[in-house]
Amino acid sequence: MKDDELSVLEARVRMVLPEEYQDRYEDVQPVSMGSASLKFDAANRVAWDEIWGHFCDLAMAGGPPHKGKLLEAASKEEVEAEPQRYRSVVEEICRGIRMVSDLAVEASANAGWIRVMCSSEVMAGWLARAIAMENVSAHLEGDVVELPAGPHYRLEKEIKNVVTAVAKTYHYFDGHMEMAQLRGMAEVFGDREVPLLQPIRPVDSGGGMELVDRAKAEAAGKVFAATGLRQGGVEYGSWLGLQCADVRQAIWMMRALVVNHTMARREEQCLYVPIHPGLDASSERVTRAVRKVHRLARAKGMGS
Repeated sequence: MKDDELSVLEARVRMVLPEEYQDRYEDVQPVSMGSASLKFDAANRVAWDEIWGHFCDLAMAGGPPHKGKLLEAASKEEVEAEPQRYRSVVEEICRGIRMVSDLAVEASANAGWIRVMCSSEVMAGWLARAIAMENVSAHLEGDVVELPAGPHYRLEKEIKNVVTAVAKTYHYFDGHMEMAQLRGMAEVFGDREVPLLQPIRPVDSGGGMELVDRAKAEAAGKVFAATGLRQGGVEYGSWLGLQCADVRQAIWMMRALVVNHTMARREEQCLYVPIHPGLDASSERVTRAVRKVHRLARAKGMGS
């Protein structure tokens, strides 16, 4: 049974990876090639479309996440405190995304977010997962991906982080996926009865995070009882960090989760899974998902 489950899971993982990774994704090393420097045009604006000649391996494929720690959206209060600066940041992020992709983008009605309109739900589903694995916050809504912004974002840091994450993931999706693969990906992502489990945002929770904190504590207890994985890592509002045995196990489990309707990412050997009381009130979904992929990871010889 485990062999059958592993075969199905690994086929799903290969389905969402660009072709060049499909037969070597377990050999990709999470090593960064360093950060590209900004370039400027004659008007002293960043020439976003001239910065990158090539990209690090996708975090989805086992490469280094673009960000070491999660880039989060600003709160409504932070946005309202500096509206002019916030508008400038949003405009620059949108300009950058337009230059590095063919995607339409605009400010979101949700404070702290921008909207990236994709050509299909398959594209949006893939980009949201891939960008989150680069440790840049991403929220999926149908064929729209919402990405973070904030008045404190700096041009050479956070603004560049968002644009780079889009440039990197869009490059691989647009230029390295075949039509047959996109049809298969639609089957992997397309179970409408099981919506993607992603972290709830403060803007969607009414700002009250007490329920989220309780759900996280409940999930941590259930996951530990089911797998022995302990809570750890940097604390984030709607993400539960789980300490894996090593980076290899964290990467393998992360990939396994994202092809099983669960957003996931990692920071070093800490695997992060989503907390969403609305979609998973009793934490059973996230517990089942982690238990399953942990069991299969051990069957692969990963972890203790």
